[in-house]
Amino acid sequence: MRLVFLSGSLLVAAITVAQTQKPSGVADFTSVDAPVFVLDHVRVVDGTGTPPKEDQAVAIANGKIQFIGSEASAQIPEGAQRIDRSGYTVIPGIVGMHDHLYYTDSYAVQVVGGKIGEPGLFVAEIPYTAPRLYLAAGVTTMRTTGSLEPYTDLKVKSRIDANLMPGPSIDATAPYLEGAPTRFAQMHELTGSDDAKRMVDYWAAEGMTSYKAYMNITREELGVAILQAHAHQQKLTGHLCSVTWPEAIALGIDDFEHGPVFTDTEFVTDKKPDVCPIGGSNSWAKQDVNGAQVQEIIRNLVSHHVAVTSTLPVFEAGVPGRPPLQPRTLDAMSAESAQSYLTARARVALDAPMTALLRKEMDFEMAFVKAGGLLLSGPDPTGNGGVLPGFGDQREIELLVEAGFTPVEAIHIATQNGALYLGQQDRIGTLAPGKQADLVLIKGDPSKRIDEIENVETVFKAGIGYDSKKLIDSVRGQVGIR
Repeated sequence: MRLVFLSGSLLVAAITVAQTQKPSGVADFTSVDAPVFVLDHVRVVDGTGTPPKEDQAVAIANGKIQFIGSEASAQIPEGAQRIDRSGYTVIPGIVGMHDHLYYTDSYAVQVVGGKIGEPGLFVAEIPYTAPRLYLAAGVTTMRTTGSLEPYTDLKVKSRIDANLMPGPSIDATAPYLEGAPTRFAQMHELTGSDDAKRMVDYWAAEGMTSYKAYMNITREELGVAILQAHAHQQKLTGHLCSVTWPEAIALGIDDFEHGPVFTDTEFVTDKKPDVCPIGGSNSWAKQDVNGAQVQEIIRNLVSHHVAVTSTLPVFEAGVPGRPPLQPRTLDAMSAESAQSYLTARARVALDAPMTALLRKEMDFEMAFVKAGGLLLSGPDPTGNGGVLPGFGDQREIELLVEAGFTPVEAIHIATQNGALYLGQQDRIGTLAPGKQADLVLIKGDPSKRIDEIENVETVFKAGIGYDSKKLIDSVRGQVGIR
């Protein structure tokens, strides 16, 4: 009888919620939906790395950029809606290259004394809040860079593509290609090269468009996965450990996640083949970025056209007292997620080695780009829970400036470089006539004060303007729940 009563109560509650909740479709967040409009008197940072241009007009028609130029010579389409935004800056839509649809919402609860209980670390999928936060922050295209709930990721992509929910365009990465033993409860453990081939083929057929190798994969499995991904005209990136960077470059990998300071194990003493050792970062702490060994790695990467994805925010969270606490971050989190993050943050030791390691990674990324390397960017909303979707993408750009890049160079890395890697540079990544109207309207001048990258008012995706504040308000207190 109790079971019947409970079921009935749940049914009544569900009906009540359904009757009282306001539908949260795409239209709720649309602030500009004119077929033809002009952003007047804006500053333009076009994503190419060239200096900003002042007092510009940007004309949009039917989802594409029709004209960019000075107000004095503006070619204004007939009947265009005029939107005066003097004092604002327009940049291309951000192309986030390490932007998961999941989040480590209870890290402090699960990791106690450095140990994780069975069946392993569990990570929460956030398919409702993540796409909204990414779009609100200016991310108009993203790569998921590893999936834990692949069918959820694919459904999110299809719903966004069908204009049924707000979010960026998605390059969907298949489930991790991981060997044994993995510390994550939701990851499959490969059983050999045949299994690696099967995984790539299966997920290509299901609609995934990229792949990611993980920390315990073997060289044989990685080699087969790369070949099979390339056979499908798709790319494979890696967050490696068991396989060193030189070994993966020789196998034909396309991209490395996080940078070598945190993932390359070639300098670990007595490194055993196909085994993820302890001490990879410690071995890098002893390396000189300008020394012969590191410079050889950079030459190897550049000559083989292998990209590197910078994910500085997830490592900054391991530095004591960083990043600065922001109300918007804590407000977006569920109460439990916020408490977990604050607990984990308080556990960071004042003498944590991450301070020096983060600086070394920054120095590597500067040297890599100076040598002609393709640096991508993304936040990686994992770690201790302090990095959120979207907000983390903005923080990544700020940290690139701290690394030594100019604001305009950092914006270039976060926009055009991602488009180049995805092979979409003719459509997105920079602002030019004929390209898709993916752009971000920012109050202020991030080309001079990079922290103003956070002052997003409107994000345009294919010419439709979305209200950033409304998107952020819609997820308040829910990151970590859904």
